[in-house]
Amino acid sequence: MNNFLSLYRELLKKHGAPEGQWGLWCRRPKTIRQREEVIIGAILTQNTNWQNVTKAIANLKRAKKCSLKEISELKSTELEKSIQPSGFYKVKAKYLQGVAKYILESGGVGRLMKRDIKELRDEILKLKGVGPETADSILLYALDWPVFVIDEYTRRLAQARRLARKFNYEYLRKLFEVNLPGKFELYQDFHALIVVEGKEQNKK
Repeated sequence: MNNFLSLYRELLKKHGAPEGQWGLWCRRPKTIRQREEVIIGAILTQNTNWQNVTKAIANLKRAKKCSLKEISELKSTELEKSIQPSGFYKVKAKYLQGVAKYILESGGVGRLMKRDIKELRDEILKLKGVGPETADSILLYALDWPVFVIDEYTRRLAQARRLARKFNYEYLRKLFEVNLPGKFELYQDFHALIVVEGKEQNKK
């Protein structure tokens, strides 16, 4: 029996299709604008909760500055003011504009979706403020690449279910990928459900 697929089916039965934030992140297909919003959210969600990210994105939408091109053209002070609810807004503004510049200079989101995945991941990981979890969130949820995202919820669940003998990022990522069909749709829903489950466990 595949313990990973069994866990996915268990979480899907318990929670149903991912909702809330995941309504957009797991939407298929997405427009370019929606993909860019996911990228923005992936940066803003670092070291904060999703409620704060929602407020920051709402500010950007009100200002009609929620695309990568618009963000790249904003003055740093304007961007900082909009994303202030997400915390660490000065550094996040720099990270956002750096990521926006890289994607735009690379030909945009559509072009990145056709790139070699290993080369693309290496490039994204070199961007300031982008660690493995953020990079893989962008690759999986914004660009539809089958890369499994490992976060603290995933690590805890893997430990609780005794799915792994090591718990570092790359080991766990490859373990999930080896034990699952390489379908981005499955990876999106499975990771989202792990987060939903983790948040529910935290309330107990």
